[in-house]
Parts: sequence; structure tokens; C-alpha cells
Amino acid sequence: MKIRERIEAQEFKILSQYAAKSKDAVRDREEAFCDFRTAFQRDRDRIIHSKSFRRLKHKTQVYISPGDHYRTRMTHSLEVAQISRTIARGLMLNEDLTEGIAVGHDVGHTPFGHVGEYALRELIGHYNHNEQSLRVVEHLERGGQGLNLTAEVRDGILNHTGPNKPFTLEGKVVRSSDRIAYLCHDYDDGIRAGMLKPSHLPSNVSKVLGTNPSNMITVMVSDIITESEGQNDIMMSGPVKAAMDEFREFMFKRIYHSAELEPDRKKAKHVVSKLFKYYIENPGAMPPEFLEREDRWGLQTIVIDYIAGLTDLYAIKQFENLFIPTNWIPKVRRA
Repeated sequence: MKIRERIEAQEFKILSQYAAKSKDAVRDREEAFCDFRTAFQRDRDRIIHSKSFRRLKHKTQVYISPGDHYRTRMTHSLEVAQISRTIARGLMLNEDLTEGIAVGHDVGHTPFGHVGEYALRELIGHYNHNEQSLRVVEHLERGGQGLNLTAEVRDGILNHTGPNKPFTLEGKVVRSSDRIAYLCHDYDDGIRAGMLKPSHLPSNVSKVLGTNPSNMITVMVSDIITESEGQNDIMMSGPVKAAMDEFREFMFKRIYHSAELEPDRKKAKHVVSKLFKYYIENPGAMPPEFLEREDRWGLQTIVIDYIAGLTDLYAIKQFENLFIPTNWIPKVRRA
């Protein structure tokens, strides 16, 4: 028996009856099995080894160019994976599937985080980072071939946010873990930035969740495990869910929509908008691999693909190269 087959057999013995099983995973394109890794393990590895995942280390979470100790999209994704695995293990769900969804859920995020997302949405009428994340893994990675991920991972990536919920419990775990992670860690970064103090939290949030980011995560994770154990759904208790929702409203008011961060948000939006308009008018300035896809996808889509893939620093560099005059230094004439 191969190692993969042994792991697949163990899943049926150990995991919850509601857990997704690796042996049942489905891909759009059939491929040879790995002797050692399950389908979900391979999906996780493919995402972690992808260019789109590596670029997340230079993409904004909330604070634009904040410094070394603030979250980026990559550290956020890793934190979501850690929280997801804790919940999945507690509920005897498939940890490999939750990790694969978690590390891939934000690979379609624009430079400057949600600011870039909103800028593109205003320009073209419809843009969601979860849909772009799915597009990245399905069509853009591996030179346009995509990663051929399982349906379970792709569904979890697409539905980690938005109106529709994932069809696996593992996907629902990531959906909840994403919210836990960004609320607690953006709150932690807000304290580090001097924008927040624990005393600013609403009284019910402090009472139910506490004021320390680590403890807040523990309360919400523990509640999900306790409430969801033995159930074919991922749930929270009424008091903890209400406190979490109030915590989210607080964070939107004090951080995500704060006046203090508005100047940087406007600058980032301007950069994304100018780059989009430039490449629509000058598509030949994009790398050849994007131009090769124009006949299939259309000009607007390939420009969106290019801009969404940029890191913060590269977007700023491109903006400077295209729109900021360079200093002309006259040569010193020799006598």
C-alpha cells in the first residue's frame, strides 16, 4: 500500500463523518496520483509554491508600507491557515483541505489590499478579489495553464467571502477563520500604529471576547469548536457571534474606513486607476504573456489580470516610471 493510500484510508477511520475525504476529491483534468501526498496536500503545495502566493508578501493587508512588524497578505493567509487547522483538528475535519483553501484564498488580491479592489470595481463595474483568486489558480498560474486544483479547494477559495457559502465544512471553517484573523490581527496592528487602545473597544466586545488579540482568537475558536462539534455546519453561540459582529462594526469605523488612513487610501486608489487607464491605452507595455491571452479573454480582462497581480512596491515603481518626470542632470563639460 502506498503512503497516500494509507493516509486516505486513515481519513475514513479517524475523521468526522462530515469531513471531506481526500480520496473523493475531484479535479477538472485527470492526472496521475502522487505516491506520498493526498490530493489536498498537493493543492496546498502547489499554491505555496506559486508566484501569486509569493507576491502576497509585498501586498497590503490594511496599512500601506507600514514597516516590518505589520501584517501583509501573506502573513494574514498563514494566520488564517493556522486558525483553520486548529478548528479543523478540533472538529476532526480535513486539515489539509482547510490549509489549502486558506493559503489560496487571497492570491487574487490587488496591490494596496481592498483599496485596489474598490478602485478596480469603480473602473469596470464588477471586481471581487475572491473571484480573481479563483481565476488565478484556474487560468493564470503556470503560464496560463492553471494549477488544476480540486473542486473542494476552488470552491473554498471562491466562497471564503461573499453571499454563497462553501459546500464543505472545511471551506466554512476558513470563511470563519478569515474573519477571526483579520479582525484580531488588524486590531493588533491598530494598537501598534497608535490608532487604537484596548479601552476603545465596545464594552460588550471586551466583556465577551476580551481585549488581548490572542485571547480574543482563543475565545472565538473555542466557541466554534464547542458549538459545531457533531454538527454538519460551522456555528457560533449567540453571545460570541453578537460580540464578533460588534467587533467588526467597530473595526470598520475606527480602522477600515478611518479618516486617518484616508490620504493613503486616496493615493493608492489613484495609482491603481492611472495604471489601469494607461495599460488600456497602451497594452503593448504589458509583458508578452498577458498580450498572448487577449484574443481569449479580451483587453480589459488581461489588464485587470496584470494590475491585480502587481505588488504594492511594483505598482508604485510603475507609476513613478510612467507618470513622474525624472531629474535631468546636465553633464559637466570638461575644459
